[in-house]
Amino acid sequence: MEEMGVERRLAAVLAADVVGYSRLMEVDEAGTLARLKTVRLELIDPAIAKCKGRIIKTTGDGMLVEFQSVTEALSCAADFQLRMARRNRDMPASRSLLYRIGINLGDVIVEGDDIFGDGVNIAARLEAMADPGGICISAAVRDQVGDRLAIGFEDLGEQRVKNINRAIRVFKVLIEGAPAPAKGKDGAAAAPSAAESGAKMPGIAVLPFVNMSGDPEQEFFADGLTEDIITELSRFRDLLVISRNAVFVHKGKPVTARGIAREFGVDYVVEGSVRKAADRVRVTVQLIDGQTETHIWAEKYDRKLEDIFAIQDEVTSAIVATLRGRVEAATQERAKHKPTENMAAYEFVLAGKVLHHRSERGANEEALGMLEKAIALDPKYAHAHAWKACVLGQRFVYTWYDDIDALLKAITAELETALALDPNDADVHRILAALNLTFNRFDKVSYHQDRALELSPNYDLVVVQQGEVLTWLGRPEEGIEWIRKAMRLNPYHPERFWNHLGRAQYTARHYADAIQSFSKLTAPDTMHHAFLAAASAQLGNATAAAAHAREVMQRDPAFTVDDFLATLHYSQASDTEQMREGLVKAGLPTAPKKQSASAE
Repeated sequence: MEEMGVERRLAAVLAADVVGYSRLMEVDEAGTLARLKTVRLELIDPAIAKCKGRIIKTTGDGMLVEFQSVTEALSCAADFQLRMARRNRDMPASRSLLYRIGINLGDVIVEGDDIFGDGVNIAARLEAMADPGGICISAAVRDQVGDRLAIGFEDLGEQRVKNINRAIRVFKVLIEGAPAPAKGKDGAAAAPSAAESGAKMPGIAVLPFVNMSGDPEQEFFADGLTEDIITELSRFRDLLVISRNAVFVHKGKPVTARGIAREFGVDYVVEGSVRKAADRVRVTVQLIDGQTETHIWAEKYDRKLEDIFAIQDEVTSAIVATLRGRVEAATQERAKHKPTENMAAYEFVLAGKVLHHRSERGANEEALGMLEKAIALDPKYAHAHAWKACVLGQRFVYTWYDDIDALLKAITAELETALALDPNDADVHRILAALNLTFNRFDKVSYHQDRALELSPNYDLVVVQQGEVLTWLGRPEEGIEWIRKAMRLNPYHPERFWNHLGRAQYTARHYADAIQSFSKLTAPDTMHHAFLAAASAQLGNATAAAAHAREVMQRDPAFTVDDFLATLHYSQASDTEQMREGLVKAGLPTAPKKQSASAE
């Protein structure tokens, strides 16, 4: 007979855990814990909160969650698994996290904040039956959900599970867009091909090539060759390529291949050197296994300078072919139309890029001079025109100009020239997308951004801009994922990436997350304080909202909500209104203050 005072209720119970957790911890304990924490903060907890779930308990690698609705429980699980699948496409297999999830609808016993009983036990058994990255549910869940969700199901029939006397009818959830990996010996996902899943995507970091010439003036030549190899490798969708900005943090520092592989989570490391003398250049390059530090491949190229593009294509093709076994030499297409036959022009562009990356006004002036010299030597050098536009665009971003109309006209002219000369330059399309965004030409923004992403899918500046564009287009949740990807591609990303993330999080109504992101900025400006004021007001923190509002008015006494909204690029009226609501709640003026009459 049941004891008096025992509380029971019907609940939708979700059980989840990480596949192969012990193996992951053995390989990289600190990294695994950090990734688990990140996934909790960025994906799991927000998904559960959105679907009104309650976390009952957590273990090192798993959790038990209660929902009032089976539809909410299954919607949460499907959304989470799909997002994890997208995230794992950008990660090497050694760092990927795969979850199994089981969901049951049943009677549970309630004791304080905890729940027990068959309803919980069956959810745990269903979780153990799920494929890595998959979901299994009971017949009760399937019946209750019906056709309310755009999700398919596969009937696995009656199943006997541990410590449950009766057979349980089990359904496998079919999530469109998510991988369905087979089980390996330890229950973890078997290694799929690159076409089947991104989980086995190899990662590679190309360290700055060492200048062996003894001439400091030739430093940019080595840097430029490194950057070009990174760019070419980034064209291959089957490679996760660490960005130029990230690897150049280690320029001139003593590092090991194993240390670099561990820091960036990659499988392979490329090292090389350049020795330039008179009209010849010698490039040595070696591909190293990041785990064992063994040399997989090494080569030396001794060429006349006029063959530098052939050297670059040979090096890139050899690395990719070694990694993937058989990969079509995509860079052969580039060899058919060399960017320029003028080596001096090529060197000026390399020098201009290096100066641009310093993000300093004086360096910007020098960079522009280098690119103008390159164009003077070869007016048909498309990449020189593209980078001149990029350097001018840097002036626009940092407001290093006196005449904005003249500056925009100059940027547009350089981009049009570059596009006519080479329609396949990713930087051209990246900058064109940003320029059109300034004027809210969303159809052109989407076209050029998609083209840039197609041409260079691992270029962190293109990837972060994809997140920014999606945010303005009313898809901030997707925007957040792309910005996070850019941060993973370049762990030493520019500080402004936090600005992009904060704006996306505010637009997605993740106000606390937005505040945290904006707090990463070392020198927040008026715009950042406006977002912080609005986010704090939306959270009901009147003190913080007022403080940031005061900061806004001190920095810009003429600030008004309407003027500020005009500088943003929201395509959705609801996003604009959400921003307006936060700013008004923070006490910022919607119109200029009237001047009091003064005595004459």
